[in-house]
Amino acid sequence: MFSGIVEAMGTVSEVRSEPPGCRLIIRQEQIAAQTKVADSIALNGCCLTVVEVADGTMAFQAGPETLARTNLGELKPGSPVNMERALRVGDRLGGHFVSGHIDGVGYLERRDDHGDWSSFRFRISHAIAAQMASKGSIAVDGVSLTIVDSEPEIFSVALIPFTLSVTTLGALKTGDKVNLETDILAKYVQRLVESRAWEKE
Repeated sequence: MFSGIVEAMGTVSEVRSEPPGCRLIIRQEQIAAQTKVADSIALNGCCLTVVEVADGTMAFQAGPETLARTNLGELKPGSPVNMERALRVGDRLGGHFVSGHIDGVGYLERRDDHGDWSSFRFRISHAIAAQMASKGSIAVDGVSLTIVDSEPEIFSVALIPFTLSVTTLGALKTGDKVNLETDILAKYVQRLVESRAWEKE
């Protein structure tokens, strides 16, 4: 379980082919110094298990499903990634409950910069839109954000200068793919509504 509060940005050191998946080697010396094998860390919001720690780097194995359904498959050496270690019991929850299980991807359709502040509009599928609401929570590449507008194929968020400077969101360009995880409560509400139809079958 995570909070959507990014601890640091890491850098992809190497993407090593391990068919049918790959090994992602990420450099972030401060986090690596406090990490051990089998720890869970969210990379761009996707929960992965640390399989090796060495010389300021951490290695993760990503399977074909993860690579196909998230933006991790597009990473290359030098790519920045958002990193957050799993919550500990008793930690402050500054964002919202994030599981690290990506629901789908979105694409940046429009970016409006207002000085150091920005507003982003993302294009999404109807399936993801059904689990979103204005003023609700969304994790974008692992960053906990509040939804401003929510439409059937579009949602928007407003980003403060701090978030833009300390996460990968600040470098996003039109057309870029982002990982999305909707609010866990929305999933259960949607399932409850869907289950009512079962009783009529």
